[in-house]
Amino acid sequence: MSEQINSPSLINLVEEHDRDYGVQEVRIQVPYGEIAGKWWGPQNIRPILCLHGWQDNAGSFDTLIPLLPKNVSFLAVDFPGHGYSSRIQNGLSYQPMNSLNLLLSLMNEYGWKKVSFLSHSMGAVLQYIFAAVFPDKVDLMISLDAIKPQVSSPEAVIFRLTNSIPQLMVADLRNQQMSEPPSYTYDEMVDKLHEATHKSISRETCPYLLHRNIKKSSKFPEKYYFTRDSRLKYSMGMNLSQEVNVDLAKQLNMPFLFVKALKSPYFEKKQYYDQVVDLLKANNPYFEIHTVEGSHHVHLSNPERVAPIVTAFLSKYWSKDEDIVSKL
Repeated sequence: MSEQINSPSLINLVEEHDRDYGVQEVRIQVPYGEIAGKWWGPQNIRPILCLHGWQDNAGSFDTLIPLLPKNVSFLAVDFPGHGYSSRIQNGLSYQPMNSLNLLLSLMNEYGWKKVSFLSHSMGAVLQYIFAAVFPDKVDLMISLDAIKPQVSSPEAVIFRLTNSIPQLMVADLRNQQMSEPPSYTYDEMVDKLHEATHKSISRETCPYLLHRNIKKSSKFPEKYYFTRDSRLKYSMGMNLSQEVNVDLAKQLNMPFLFVKALKSPYFEKKQYYDQVVDLLKANNPYFEIHTVEGSHHVHLSNPERVAPIVTAFLSKYWSKDEDIVSKL
């Protein structure tokens, strides 16, 4: 993990940042290994569970959480195959729906009767489904720049299947052979992450995600490689119909904050997004929607735009729950 990386940019920025804020690394045992996470704040109260986006990791919330109320705890986890969490077994593919089981496992591990969410992108999509299926288990949810599973055309689904399955087989074989991926200098890593997200992640905040996602090359001492499981790139997503999305939205009656970045795409036809938002506005008196300037990772690159909205929402709906056993 971090001791394997010598880059001052990572160690000085991220490790000192975590020490300054008293962040604790946690590990939760699962059948295929462990789930890693970062616990922020008091250890004797139930934290808000923070779920990151596709191919990101728990570092996604490193700049936002310090701007949120200090009496609130947060647990940001790495999904399987991301960050410091274990990969799934060889021969399998990552399907986001499997992470719904993971959320129940986390609740059982910590003895939570309820769960609160603060999630971005893929994490926000997962919490939307989880909260609709288990509405009695969710007391509040905050979604950052994604609100529901995106609807794809049949042609798009077939195209993804046709192209992703052969590529998945190649990625899985590389894992089995334990071959080292391509390596780059740290500055090149920053460039790659910055450009791959269409500059949504600023160069200055790239280290927060890179810290949990790179390792020093054994072949080239001055270079690093990405450690997330390359099979993640070939996930098929949710593939729910709009009819299912609408029915799920009807179950969401808990306090629900959605923050939309104005310069971020919808990743689907806007009519599908509008239909669900309009339904939530009409049916859920605790639903709030706010817009902020910025792109998809605005919560990471410009957290000062998001933090006041989240803080105001928490001041209305968050309450301390001390009925837990700390695992730290």
